[in-house]
Amino acid sequence: MTVSGEPATIERAHGRSGELVLRRTGAHTDAHYEIISNGVFLMDTRNGESERLLVRAAVAGLTPPVSLLIGGLGVGFSLAEAVALPGVDAVTVVEIEPAVIGWHATHLRPFSAAALDDPRVHVANTDLLDHLRGPGRRYDAICLDIDNGPDWTVTPANASLYGDDGLALLTARLTGPGVLAVWSAGAAPAFEERLRARFADVEALPVPVPRGEPDIVYLARRPLTSTRP
Repeated sequence: MTVSGEPATIERAHGRSGELVLRRTGAHTDAHYEIISNGVFLMDTRNGESERLLVRAAVAGLTPPVSLLIGGLGVGFSLAEAVALPGVDAVTVVEIEPAVIGWHATHLRPFSAAALDDPRVHVANTDLLDHLRGPGRRYDAICLDIDNGPDWTVTPANASLYGDDGLALLTARLTGPGVLAVWSAGAAPAFEERLRARFADVEALPVPVPRGEPDIVYLARRPLTSTRP
């Protein structure tokens, strides 16, 4: 029996990065979901302000039509924002976990606004590093929402995305005026310095949260061509 207000486990899955658990609190229209990775809280559906800002700020100022890469499907806030923005012509979502993709056909579908059915959206079930290393197009904007950001990764392998090698791969897949937007669960000064070494303009946008330090959206515009691998 589940005590009122206590999260109820909806599904468990064995993913590429370990065990994933989808939990629910509340019921009916008041229900919220959270994803737990290997026993550690990863994300939930309670807010989404910073995830929406991640996409909105990345696309602002770009000349349509805009091609967008979203690294990490999560609970779908970023994708829902992307398909709602005028001028966005194509969205590629890279998500490593099949279970997360599957939950957007059921429990998480309202939070991604059924965007997986949008003909502009392509979902690649793969590791983002593998996607970046393979052949493919360049994007006008890349929105990175993998794990908890540069300084606290639940999955250790994700840390390489935020280092010099990962940034080199990300930068190489941007168009000339392109934007890299990165979500972080807190300020990451060393990561910000790495961005400044690769981009002409870097901005950190804080987003207050109910408890703890603000989320941060890092915006890096106009890659410096000399940093391309």
